[in-house]
Amino acid sequence: MVAIRAYVTTVAAAGLLALAPSAALAAPTALDDGSFEYPVAPANSFNALKAGQTIGPWSVDSGSVDHIGKGFWQAADGDQSVDLNGGGPGKVSQTIRTTAGKTYTVSYALAGNPEGNQGLRTGRVLIDGQNFQDFSFDTTGKTRANMGYVGRQVTFVATGATTTLSFASTSATGAYGPVIDDVRVKSGCCSCSTCSD
Repeated sequence: MVAIRAYVTTVAAAGLLALAPSAALAAPTALDDGSFEYPVAPANSFNALKAGQTIGPWSVDSGSVDHIGKGFWQAADGDQSVDLNGGGPGKVSQTIRTTAGKTYTVSYALAGNPEGNQGLRTGRVLIDGQNFQDFSFDTTGKTRANMGYVGRQVTFVATGATTTLSFASTSATGAYGPVIDDVRVKSGCCSCSTCSD
């Protein structure tokens, strides 16, 4: 009976060790709401937001952006997305936990507002305010029902316990800017050759 009790205690202790904080350390970096799902924007419409306002954990740092609601156009993930041009170019940011010296990969879905004069929509990814990647998307032939999202990614090495990730429009196309959705951050470098494309 004592041997059985000792065995059960050992198994229970092993189970607790599996749930210990070391398991949490292997968890993905805590980027919150990378698909811009909250708050809920008006269905078949959008919320126009300007600098100083927020989209859940994302802050609008400059200019203006549109938080696109379900049904307005195709989302890459979930129901909502962000047009980085509201009345003009805007920027959104979120600060995440990182470990200094570690490499991280940011992936995201990129498209462009297909309304207005179709053509290039441009922007950039910034890490702690520094430009890490310029991007562009050609909206020619795209529609609200077929946005043509493409995957993009960029890597960076963290310099501190927190890192601010930003997406900014460089499109001088009035209300028609680049669209982002499905933003994710994971530790480690991507394995493909398009990390900085």
